Amino acid sequence: MKRSNYRRLVTMALMLLLGLVVRAQSAFEYINEDRQKSASNYSIYPDSGKAKLTPPPAGKKPFYISHYGRHGSRYLSNRKGYEIPYHMLCKADSAGQLTRIGHDVLTELRDIIADSEGRWGDLTGIGKKQQRMIAARMMQRFPEVFADTAFIDARSTNLPRCVLSMGSAVLKMKSLNTRLKVTMNSSFHDMWYLNHQDRSLRDSMMTHAATKAFKKFCAPRNKNPRLMEWIFKDTTYARREMNEVDLNYYLLKSALIQQNTTYRDSCGVLINLFTYEDIHKFWQMENAWWYICYGPSLLNGGNQPYTQRYLLRHMIQEADSIMAHDVHGASLRYGHETVVLPLVCLLGINGYDYRTMDLESLEESGWWACLVFPMASNLQFVFYRNGPEDDDIIFKVLLNEREAMLPLKSDIAPYYHWRDFRSYYLQKLDAYESSLSAKGHGVHSHLPHHSHKPVGTGW
Repeated sequence: MKRSNYRRLVTMALMLLLGLVVRAQSAFEYINEDRQKSASNYSIYPDSGKAKLTPPPAGKKPFYISHYGRHGSRYLSNRKGYEIPYHMLCKADSAGQLTRIGHDVLTELRDIIADSEGRWGDLTGIGKKQQRMIAARMMQRFPEVFADTAFIDARSTNLPRCVLSMGSAVLKMKSLNTRLKVTMNSSFHDMWYLNHQDRSLRDSMMTHAATKAFKKFCAPRNKNPRLMEWIFKDTTYARREMNEVDLNYYLLKSALIQQNTTYRDSCGVLINLFTYEDIHKFWQMENAWWYICYGPSLLNGGNQPYTQRYLLRHMIQEADSIMAHDVHGASLRYGHETVVLPLVCLLGINGYDYRTMDLESLEESGWWACLVFPMASNLQFVFYRNGPEDDDIIFKVLLNEREAMLPLKSDIAPYYHWRDFRSYYLQKLDAYESSLSAKGHGVHSHLPHHSHKPVGTGW
């Protein structure tokens, strides 16, 4: 056996072993390592700087990266998440029903609201740093892509946190190579693929079956009698006047998002109200909700990931255009977790195309949304070739900067042949759109299907 083939087999065996170890760890054990990991889409970005990469086949060099990333850490997007528990506690305070702990909780909520005032949904300093570090590692890992006058075509949705995430990343790249040819855009013109909203799929998220199953799943998990006893003097009053489910949910969510802000070092009252068992139950409910609304849940037909069909088709078309020319560089796109998660499911990365009606099976199956879409989460398609005339383009996918697996056969995994990927996924998209046409729904043909020229080349 050739030495290179032997190394590849050993590497794949180690990756398989690592996957078994991760899946063998329960979510409770995962959360027990750090309760902040339970925050679902509020989780802070993991440090992936030490993730090892498998060397490419001999002669193949990276030349292009196609990327989609979520904005970095942010403040809570609106007042609602804080005001629901705040108004409950103010009402109880006026009635003289708060315990000493209840007063401490109310005080911390006031401080959190004051810290967030005027910053709702804003990118934090932590979020900017995340994007700078991800950009720097991208250039460090794949220097050939960013050499000399490489192009950077960066685009974002038009929310400030996404624009600033893009700017933080690109400015870092430009500081590391001043010769880069950079273009940045944030326009409604690109929203058809950067953040497509499919009204039909959105309206079918919570079907009767999905709503019934979710309520049944949450019923043994969404209350917290101990919390009520800690905060209120008279629990009979509290249960009569307060919404126990909302109070439990929003207090914990208010605590968990602080890891993304500068206030994280000043708070501690809220998070310490909850045991690891409480936090695990919260994690389970959040995971089930995201699975139903953005994953391939059979409770609503299993088609929610197709909301990202335009993005995937766009990425394929743009990659084809780049491959046809002797250029190197990166296409960077910045948006939201509501795009990252269904895109990962549509691609079937790491088994996230798992389809079921049984919400209780998600945790054991390894369908953990928190591993996909923390703040600053990202997908990177890294393309390799021998040179411009090479017709066997290969690539690999990085999910949050770690090598990921696709549901495709490959003799060079974790690398894949582009022709195989292209054929498989275009057929998948065509089949879904054909099914829409057969049902008389159409395929949104009014949306533009651009043919892209290489950017940053002076064309």
